[in-house]
Amino acid sequence: MDETLGTALRRWRDRLSPIDVGRTARPGRRALGLRREELAELAGLSVDYVVRLEQGRATSPSAQVVASLARALQLGPLERDHAYRLAGLLPPQEGTISTHVPAGVQRMLARLGEFPVGVFSADWTLLSWTPAWAVLMGDPSGRTQAERNLMRAAFAPGPSGLAAWPVIRDGGALHPALVADLRTALVDYPRDRALIDLVAELRSTSAEFARLWDEGAVGPHVSARKTVVHPQVGEVTCDCDVLTVPGCDVRLVVYTVAAGSADAEKLEFLRVTNGIRADDPSPQGPGLFSTP
Repeated sequence: MDETLGTALRRWRDRLSPIDVGRTARPGRRALGLRREELAELAGLSVDYVVRLEQGRATSPSAQVVASLARALQLGPLERDHAYRLAGLLPPQEGTISTHVPAGVQRMLARLGEFPVGVFSADWTLLSWTPAWAVLMGDPSGRTQAERNLMRAAFAPGPSGLAAWPVIRDGGALHPALVADLRTALVDYPRDRALIDLVAELRSTSAEFARLWDEGAVGPHVSARKTVVHPQVGEVTCDCDVLTVPGCDVRLVVYTVAAGSADAEKLEFLRVTNGIRADDPSPQGPGLFSTP
């Protein structure tokens, strides 16, 4: 009998340890793998939709849904492509930006729940984040993929999505580095239509982006002190580091504060008031890895 997307989802869900996604395997838990409710939360989908997918009653998921499920289930590239084919879709093509987050990166993030960490693709679209990121930077789960793009936030600020970027001071090094990254991405992914359109959009809407682009701006990402404004606790000053993953184009943006500092107390207050404990990174709300 040919495998269906539903049977594959159940198989992949059953093999994934709750610990690998930042959940606590509490005594008395009967499910060895993930529950449907947990998969739905991690993928940013409704439980009913996950049930219908597994039962074969939902037969035409979008590429965005399949990508989100593949990340939530920590599939490897071959399994991810198999999921696309089972859904009747073409896998992501070479020459286009990947939204795949390696399983090792996801397991690492699941254990970094107390730190604000965001995972971005080569065009600086936010793919995944820890609960602490959501409470410090604003919850991105209700935003579209276009609204989660940091390039738009940095160069074309507006009222929604990451455009409401709460960082007010970053040392001035970010913009040249972002433009340099986008130029490199365009060389690496010359057939990515969305990337080409993003560059054209920013050149037409942002004089600063157009100037930096035309000047051939270059600039590496460096460790920097950044000040974030939060509506509950005011200004929080953090050290920000951008980490790259060898063999993969995703990058991790990590915010940390010195232990025992006033900023650490503010972050701890935000974690506690939003239901996130340092010893249990699973959030009370949107999943650790939500749909882009």
